Order: sequence, then C-alpha cells, then structure tokens
Amino acid sequence: MSDNTSKVAIITGASRGIGAAIAERLAADGIAVVINYAGNANAAEALAASIEKTGGRAITAQADVSDPAAVSQLFDAAEATFGGADILVNNAGIMQLSAITETSDEQFDRQIAINLKGVFNGMREAVKRLRDGGRIVSFSSSVVGLYQPTYGVYAATKAGVEAMTHVLSKEVRGRNITVNAVAPGPTATALFLDGKPQEVVDRLAMLAPLERLGTPQDIAGTVAFLAGPDGAWINGQVLRANGGII
Repeated sequence: MSDNTSKVAIITGASRGIGAAIAERLAADGIAVVINYAGNANAAEALAASIEKTGGRAITAQADVSDPAAVSQLFDAAEATFGGADILVNNAGIMQLSAITETSDEQFDRQIAINLKGVFNGMREAVKRLRDGGRIVSFSSSVVGLYQPTYGVYAATKAGVEAMTHVLSKEVRGRNITVNAVAPGPTATALFLDGKPQEVVDRLAMLAPLERLGTPQDIAGTVAFLAGPDGAWINGQVLRANGGII
C-alpha cells in the first residue's frame, strides 16, 4: 500500500467527530474517501466539499450500517465512483449509558444493531468486496478494559467487535488483508463534551498520564497508521489510543 493515490477508503459514521477527522486525514494522505452518514447529509456534504477544495477526492453515501443491504450499497458507491475499495473503517456507533437493570430493550437492541451488527455487516461485506492487500479497521473503546458502571451494554458491543476482529484476521488468510481495531479513551468531540460540566471534563482529562483528552486527530492518526504502509505488519490487534489510561 505504498501508493495511496490509488487507494479508496469507506468510512462509516464520517459526517462529524472522529469519523470526519479520519476522512480528512486519509484524504490528506492521498486516499479517496467515501463519507458515510446516517442522517446528517449537510455535514457530510460540507466535509466532502472541504476535502475536494484542498485537492482530495471524496463522495458522500447515506446508509444505516445496521442494514446489510445499505452497507452493500456503500461498496457499490465506491466501485461506481472510484473503481473499488481497499479500506473499510467501521467507525459508526452510538452510546446510550444506563445501569444494566435500567436499560430498556430498545436501548439494548439499538446499540447491538449499530455497534455490533453494523460492524459485522461491514466486515462481512468487506471480505467479499475489498481488493487484496486491503485494510479493515473497526472501533472498539477503552471502556472494554475500564468496566465503569452504566457502560455495560456499550462495553459489551465493543468487546464483541474486538472478538470479531481477532477471529476475522485469521479467516482472511491468503488475501494480505489486515484486520485491526482502535480503542479510544475519552476524546474531545462535540458529542463527548456536550452536556458535561467543566469539572467532569477536567477530571476525565486528568485520567491519562499525559493529562489531556484525546483529540479526533489523535485517533485519526492511529487509523491512518493501521490503514497505511507503516501498519502492514499489524494484524489481529486492538490498539488502545487513550494516552495511557489503561
């Protein structure tokens, strides 16, 4: 994967936050990007326009990742515009926190549908559709190792992503496709910061020995490493990008 100019990446949940930073970084590295979004078309279109304006290549594609047919259409879009796909970044996810005993069936089912089934849908389609030498990068979370109260169902979905990552890396033998996951810690996105008192943000920032929150660009750089030539020998791993919290 030394020549990024011929590479194409599909990034789910890429209209804002960490997903948008990943799209910007991969595009800056010369990779054409398919910016998937669930409902925020305006943000996705603005991001694509910004990438194109700075010399990158980008298109947008709406899809609910919990729907296998919609995920297949993401790959159709990549093939129609760019001729194929080499990289899948399973970034789309939701987080609904509550104690296990207080979690509704709807909350449980929705998080499973997007965080776990959505990644499964992406992985399954990617193995069929990615060109040889490709990359699959999925998103776990450092909460899998922290086990905080109210994170039970969310952490369970991410633990499932980690298990599938380890297994799939062994199932694609012979294709030169690497399969890894990134597990961020607290990261300063609008979604993360919204509604949190400053003292809570400050406390979370001090958890890491590096004494700050992660940035979307920190996480995007981690993905870019796994998706690029320097990450070619990393396979079947979960990389915790959290400043040393755990």
